Amino acid sequence: MDFKAYIFDLDGTIYLGETLLPGAKDIINTIRNQGKKILFLSNNPLRTREDYVEKLTRMGIPISIDEIINSSFVLCQHLKELERGATVFPIGEEPLREELIRNGFSTSQRPEEIRYVIASFDRTFVYEKLIVALKAIKGGAHFIATNLDRTCPFEEGELPDAGAIIGAIEGMTGHRVQWVAGKPSQIMADAIVEHLNLETEEILMVGDRLETDIAMGQHGFKTALVLSGITKKEDLKHSTWKPDCIFAGIWEVNQLLKEVTK
Repeated sequence: MDFKAYIFDLDGTIYLGETLLPGAKDIINTIRNQGKKILFLSNNPLRTREDYVEKLTRMGIPISIDEIINSSFVLCQHLKELERGATVFPIGEEPLREELIRNGFSTSQRPEEIRYVIASFDRTFVYEKLIVALKAIKGGAHFIATNLDRTCPFEEGELPDAGAIIGAIEGMTGHRVQWVAGKPSQIMADAIVEHLNLETEEILMVGDRLETDIAMGQHGFKTALVLSGITKKEDLKHSTWKPDCIFAGIWEVNQLLKEVTK
């Protein structure tokens, strides 16, 4: 358990909605005291990085902007490498649009102008957005997404996530999503390695989802599953993705870290 950096998923790992999970503050303090690097990593595009800094600080875990990346941030960085300043149609909420505009992209609802249709977590989703996406993709626009998550955990259960939007677009167009920025993509793995300036085997990924957090193990990261979020222990029987270790929650990870340094 002696790594140079620790990556933490947020929803279901550090907190649920506005409720901080037990042990969250303690484990961050333990890692900081050991002089190790920390990175918070979220597939959720409903907040900007600045929003996450404000939220975590308000919840008692002060962080810097360099200690958080999310799927919309990584999408913008990758898209700038492919086609800087492209016109896009984001099926998502205002934080995604804000991130795109900040990074020099323009948005449009005119299918003939759209170079990229972006599927994302969208609680404002309406039928008209499908019509624009259909026309744009049939006209040659690329189809990309922030993240693959089917649902997002919150205090009272789950909400439909970007996976629902991706499914709708794939179903109506017959086109598969071309690339996805969020976990567990190679794009996200490369962004993490570059951000931390470390090798994958020097990093532990801690999260609550098998198909996103634990699937990051395919890129060489070590993984720890916490059962405080979406995944239950019985889900492991039917999963392709197996964690290197399993904990009830991050409070158990913290206890192990303290024992290692004794």
